[in-house]
Amino acid sequence: MEATGTDDVDKLKTKFISAWNNMKYSWVLKTKTYFSRNSPVLLLGKCYHFKYEDENELLPARSGCTIEDHVIAGNVEEFRKDFISRIWLTYREEFPQIEGSALTTDCGWGCTLRTGQMLLAQGLILHFLGRAWTWPDALNIENSDSESWTSNTVKKFTASFEASLSGERELKTPTISLKEKIERYSDDREMQNEIYHRKIISWFGDSPLALFGLHQLIAYGKKSGKKAGDWYGPAVVAHILRKAVEEARHPDLKGITIYVAQDCTVYSSDVIDKQCTSMASDNTNDKAVIILVPVRLGGERTNADYLDFVKGILSLEYCVGIIGGKPKQSYYFAGFQDDSLIYMDPHYCQSFVDVSIKDFPLETFHCPSPKKMSFRKMDPSCTIGFYCRNVQDFKRASEEITKMLKISSKEKYPLFTFVNGHSRDYDFTSTTTNEEDLFSEDEKKRIKRFSTEEFVLL
Repeated sequence: MEATGTDDVDKLKTKFISAWNNMKYSWVLKTKTYFSRNSPVLLLGKCYHFKYEDENELLPARSGCTIEDHVIAGNVEEFRKDFISRIWLTYREEFPQIEGSALTTDCGWGCTLRTGQMLLAQGLILHFLGRAWTWPDALNIENSDSESWTSNTVKKFTASFEASLSGERELKTPTISLKEKIERYSDDREMQNEIYHRKIISWFGDSPLALFGLHQLIAYGKKSGKKAGDWYGPAVVAHILRKAVEEARHPDLKGITIYVAQDCTVYSSDVIDKQCTSMASDNTNDKAVIILVPVRLGGERTNADYLDFVKGILSLEYCVGIIGGKPKQSYYFAGFQDDSLIYMDPHYCQSFVDVSIKDFPLETFHCPSPKKMSFRKMDPSCTIGFYCRNVQDFKRASEEITKMLKISSKEKYPLFTFVNGHSRDYDFTSTTTNEEDLFSEDEKKRIKRFSTEEFVLL
């Protein structure tokens, strides 16, 4: 009886803390992000210019970004549509309880897992939809004004806390059905793209069954000594994502894998081996690969000498972004303008969405406004991601990135390297695993070392 009472108190305490975090991390004023009309904007390899065309044409207030000197034109709308089309994964509240804990929200601790999800989601978009794809409804997302938004947050906190105490959850129904949306698409290709768009988002749902959802990622993290409520660094998340993709049992995911660099080294033969390993003996096609490279851009602070390299990486169309941030916060970096990085912020607590229903709403999975941050504020610890569709693409990418590394390294050692051969040829333990132990002893040692070096996340 005493144990039961203690459990109830712990659950009530957890729900109170969750409700408080829901307000704390949702209380973000929607400030405008300013972009210069004189400099190009790079977003995951796509270049946009904001130039004069019509002196009477102003950026719509709902866009969430403002061009300096009030006169803009060019392809601002194309940039907005491209940015909004990227999948946005944020803190969520009132999702199914995480096994082994009383947590029903990741507010305050799950931001790096969320930025890792966003990077993987971009890799899957490249794999299934291609870089040219944009969401047809992207420009229909509206930004709430600050006053109404913050007042709604207060109401949301009150309702959330009351629901937490009673164990109830508010149910929301989409305003437009999937059938109505699909009827608007002009051809079968657009309809097929929308199906994959929804499928990719559903894989990141906040439920135990979602392949790359928070619940699954935390389960894989337990193998490296992490648990729900812990802080996760970029390198740890890279290994968790690799395991999640390797263990995913879905026919659509048989053609893609993830490789994580070892000690800032990409062993080309190991990558190619992963690409040429097929689950079906009659399938001779190469697998696509997402290469994740955990790096440090300096010591305690980011070294400004690495700015050009980071810009170069984000200028590549096969770049899937950077899991990084600034001290105490993790962001998903997707582009830049001048010396500022463009990012999506996971520190916005949203309500749980049941992605198992056929016509679940998509709006909360797309960010309506970009944010910018000076490169100097970036924490040096991060993970860089690339997507290669086949072996030929990997060889081409490795050559291109190697040239970029040589130019950026000057007289210093490069951030990371591509090396011919296997890791075992350089006296590294082979990363063999079995079903009982998802992380090899060598991986556990590397992850533990990274965990002690990375920044603290709030």
